[in-house]
Amino acid sequence: MASSDVPASPRRGLLLVGTAIVLTGLNLRTAVNSIGPVLQEIQSGLGISSGLTGLVTSLPVICFAVIGFAGPPLAARFRDGHVLAGALLAMAAGLVLRAVAGAFWLFVAGTVLAMVGGALGNVLLPSLVKRHFPSRTGLLVGAYSTAMATGGAVASVSAAPIAQAAGADGWRWSLAIWAVPALVAALPWLAVRPRPGASRTAHTALPMRSLVRSPTAVALAAFFGFQAMQAYVILGWTAQYLRGSGLDAATAGLLLGVNTVVVVPLNAVVPPLSVRSRLQRPLLLLFATCYVAGWLGLMLAPRTVPWLWMSLLAIGMSTFAMVLALIGLRARTPETTAALSTVVQGWGYVLAGTGPLLVGVLLGATGSYAGMFVVALAGVVALTATGWLATRQRFVDDEVAAREAAGAVREPDAASPRG
Repeated sequence: MASSDVPASPRRGLLLVGTAIVLTGLNLRTAVNSIGPVLQEIQSGLGISSGLTGLVTSLPVICFAVIGFAGPPLAARFRDGHVLAGALLAMAAGLVLRAVAGAFWLFVAGTVLAMVGGALGNVLLPSLVKRHFPSRTGLLVGAYSTAMATGGAVASVSAAPIAQAAGADGWRWSLAIWAVPALVAALPWLAVRPRPGASRTAHTALPMRSLVRSPTAVALAAFFGFQAMQAYVILGWTAQYLRGSGLDAATAGLLLGVNTVVVVPLNAVVPPLSVRSRLQRPLLLLFATCYVAGWLGLMLAPRTVPWLWMSLLAIGMSTFAMVLALIGLRARTPETTAALSTVVQGWGYVLAGTGPLLVGVLLGATGSYAGMFVVALAGVVALTATGWLATRQRFVDDEVAAREAAGAVREPDAASPRG
């Protein structure tokens, strides 16, 4: 009887970790996706300009970049489960704070706090998958990225109806309600026990600074940044663009929901396909083609089959699930995966944040959405080029070690006497 209990405990532990990972994924985009469909109401309610509205759409991306760098140091000092539980609790508090904010600065403060859960979840989940499920990376990345897309889709579709049902200032309710699933997701992390034999010394990782010596890490960061720029322009501005093209708020929100719903099954399929090296570049070209078709359709005929244009953009957004899988494939250890994930997503989000902010500035300066399409289509070109480099079959550990070895060889030679 005792012998049957021994293998069951690790299985139960893995089930708990898997559940915690998926529930965390469910919350990673709710705070972001709930903004776009009610962006006009937020702008009116807070009395802010188009430029500051652009900042509202860029702020989550900036937070993901800055806060994400704290992930590995926190995980090295505290248990991963406690870090993520605390992050999700902070997220819940921030969601409530920004919903009740009467001033723009308070809305910004609430948004920053709300993004803690998303930022730390972004950078820590790939390494947790690598550590606990090393032989099922594609499956687990697919599971939590599908949960992420599902949470984002529900937030997008329900934001406008919740706001309308709540009446005056209903947009506040459509933002605050997502504090509840964040609280729920924090609970299983508190129950996750440390792995037997694990210690803080096991968190020895490739220093994040050294990854600048890896061409693959740099390409991954740029690829991540350009694909995230696409996503946040879509999430932040397409609903408002469609409303400006003559659609009502509920329809525009529904179309954004169509976009995020189409992403859900794709996020389940793309990571397992992306672990196959021969499929990576064909997938990349498919996603880039869908991006171009979707943006051109939205620009030239926004009221003609808009569901098709938003669906094509959703297929393009599968580059997110692809790059998550690539992060795990380009590092040899969980610790290096955490460092790579932090650098790729941190600097990638810095790059991505320029997109929606630039759209807002151009809209305010010109009164036209033409700038949005220029930013988006130029981004597709950059995404394809950097993605092509990121799909080379290399490990960042090996590239850094090779550069350091080459530097060590050159240094004595440079210092040796000549003549």
